[in-house]
Amino acid sequence: MGLPLRALLGACRPWTLRLGPRPRCSPRMAGNAELPSPAGSARPQDRRSRSGRAGGVRVWEDGEHPAKKLKSGGDEERRGKLPKRKVVLLVAYSGKGYHGMQGVSAAGQVVSLKVWLIDGILEKINSHLPSHIRILGLKRVTGGFNSKNKCDARTYCYLLPTFAFAHKDRDVQDETYRLSAETLQQVNRLLARYKGTHNFHNFTSQKGPQEPSARRYILDMYCEEPFVREGLEFAVIRVKGQSFMMHQIRKMVGLVVAIVKGYAPESVLERSWGAEKVDVPKAPGLGLVLERVHFEKYNQRFGNDGLHEPLDWAQEEGKVAAFKEEHIYPTIIGTEQNERSMAQWLSTLPVHNFSATALAAAGTGGKLPGPLEGSEGDGDTD
Repeated sequence: MGLPLRALLGACRPWTLRLGPRPRCSPRMAGNAELPSPAGSARPQDRRSRSGRAGGVRVWEDGEHPAKKLKSGGDEERRGKLPKRKVVLLVAYSGKGYHGMQGVSAAGQVVSLKVWLIDGILEKINSHLPSHIRILGLKRVTGGFNSKNKCDARTYCYLLPTFAFAHKDRDVQDETYRLSAETLQQVNRLLARYKGTHNFHNFTSQKGPQEPSARRYILDMYCEEPFVREGLEFAVIRVKGQSFMMHQIRKMVGLVVAIVKGYAPESVLERSWGAEKVDVPKAPGLGLVLERVHFEKYNQRFGNDGLHEPLDWAQEEGKVAAFKEEHIYPTIIGTEQNERSMAQWLSTLPVHNFSATALAAAGTGGKLPGPLEGSEGDGDTD
């Protein structure tokens, strides 16, 4: 008998997969989720008795009834005798067909919760899931582990067609374009400038340059060698950082694209980290994928203590790669070919005002001009 999906994953806020309508009840707290108790168990606060008995029979307050004993058998009975253990699940999902989990695709999301470690638990969970949502691994962790709070860094990748780097004099969507070694070197030189600690207040919304939380540390950012799918050339940009704000990664990619294409001077990159307001373009959210969640400090302390495994998921790398090739990349590539989100966004760059400042914004009611307004929730967040 399989475990209900909502019981296992619906309690893992903020990383929540909802395959149906939103539940009316609010989800449990992140990182310390517990599954519902087995049938037949009752919480002490659910029933209260008066201090006395009538005719040898306990009297219950109005509207309250003693819990009925239900017969349980099979998995329920065995599960009720097992203690719940804190574990983490390695989750992969394509960015369509569900609600929650921060709204982007993921090849290596991690959620923490307590479960009964019954036989074949991964197979039973996956039996309730569609093929584009999979649980790829499970590991025991310490009792107080919280997958959100214990995270040291996150790695995202951004898949985009390489015609995004073509010079502005070429057609906005030239599918015959192939990324040259020289242009790839320029892209990587610009991406490398993001490394280190910078003030990214211009790469998100509603943060000022004086706010400490606007300063973020980027460990690495680079573009890999391109590859061809369905006659169209693509490349993957990878970025690893301690944490990211809303839209930060999309704007980091968008500004580099604008510079490489010749719409913005390279000096705007340095200026965007300063105190003045710079209108940074935001690349489409389609290609953004959460690739890995890092727990390096946890691994140093508990990974080799003889009781717990390091959270590196080395044995699951094959499953992760296969899931990306089967579900994530085809979804992104197919959607790009059908909806042309990158080409549409590129067509807005010629009218983008890269010299816009806070002073210019004041003349438009405090809002920076620009056609790049988009929905929130791409997922590159704290």
